[in-house]
Amino acid sequence: MKFPAVTPSAGKSLARRFGKWRRWDPYKKDQWISKAFLWPSLIGVAVFFVLPFLVICYYSLINNPNQHDFVFLDNFINLIHNSAFRTAAYNTARFSAVAVPLAVILALGLAALLECRIPLKSQFRTFFLSPMMVPVASVVLIWQVLFNYNGAINDFLAVFGVDKIDWFKSQYDQVAVILLFLWKNLGYNMILFMAALSNIPRDLLEMADIEGAGPWFKFVRIKLHFLSPTILFVTILSLINSFKVFREIYLLTGDYPYEGVYLLQHFMNNAFASLDYQRLSAAAVLMAIAMVIIIAILFYIEDRFGKDVEG
Repeated sequence: MKFPAVTPSAGKSLARRFGKWRRWDPYKKDQWISKAFLWPSLIGVAVFFVLPFLVICYYSLINNPNQHDFVFLDNFINLIHNSAFRTAAYNTARFSAVAVPLAVILALGLAALLECRIPLKSQFRTFFLSPMMVPVASVVLIWQVLFNYNGAINDFLAVFGVDKIDWFKSQYDQVAVILLFLWKNLGYNMILFMAALSNIPRDLLEMADIEGAGPWFKFVRIKLHFLSPTILFVTILSLINSFKVFREIYLLTGDYPYEGVYLLQHFMNNAFASLDYQRLSAAAVLMAIAMVIIIAILFYIEDRFGKDVEG
């Protein structure tokens, strides 16, 4: 029996195919192993996050969970005309617009301060990190002692002849909440900025010193550019934490607080308590859309400001 002759070109083709199979097979195997490890996380995200959000979107488009009649945008129109929702949305936007920039700017300033040679640096750092270890109930107790009508803050202000202020039932209600938010979040933000500052190339700073650049020029022209990804991350983190402050406000003031601290979380919590799923779902969808738009704007700003650093 004669076997067909193998030409040099056919031999090279077989060698290439065999070599390619031997070379890529372990890589594909590693890919499948990596995907197998990712599947539990993907399933968990889909079951506990994506699927519930899709259900919320569905509830926002029907009249009630029993009839399941589609009303499309009627729930959103009724929600926008609701005075309680407008008050809650305005208070939430005002609180985030003040608290989030303060949390970023003050944390960045503290991190820059701790870069300098100052006395008691470790104690200073520990002071700002200690709120992370305090439970929520203890934080609420501290703020009740400080900002009660007969609390320590009013006693201190009385020394200067200032009348007592009912902090949680007056126009100053958000002041106490913003101070609480800053007290809890400044330490963690400060640590993130300190880590980012330590990663800035020292040769650039030394070159700026040689050229006679001042501290302000180095901070604005060099440090801020390299800090832009961290500023973006800290801003998004602070924005998310600004929505979590509802826990403390709820424990301090209850279901229906003074108008100034009535946030979207209060509105949705009360809608859930009254089983008004349509209003709750519509509010949650609008809140998610607003968050996506804000985060997209932040990513766009960071991309324009820090692309020269990434390049």
